[in-house]
Amino acid sequence: QVQLVESGGGLVQPGGSLRLSCVASGSIISIYAMDWYRQAPGKRRELVASITSTGRTNYANAVKGRITISRDNAKNTVYLQMNSLKPEDTAVYYCHLLVAPMNYWGKGTLVTVSS
Repeated sequence: QVQLVESGGGLVQPGGSLRLSCVASGSIISIYAMDWYRQAPGKRRELVASITSTGRTNYANAVKGRITISRDNAKNTVYLQMNSLKPEDTAVYYCHLLVAPMNYWGKGTLVTVSS
């Protein structure tokens, strides 16, 4: 019932910035919390940031202070602004929505941080 589409990934040098976007189908995104996860090759998928329907945010310690999650409910879009990127940020980034008992995932967008 829900489709999530990420965009904005690419190649960036260390210290650079990117903004990822996640567009959700329908118009119900405003009443649910949304998350960004990432997964590097050979590693477990990990939670990066989350934002509630009221705008309260939480971040993984590894990205706190460098990454900001936000939402525009009118556009059914969640953003992940990433600054001061490090090589260890290299991963496929996924948008996630939990509508219990279902988990909805986008197909991911690749972020590569390298010189």
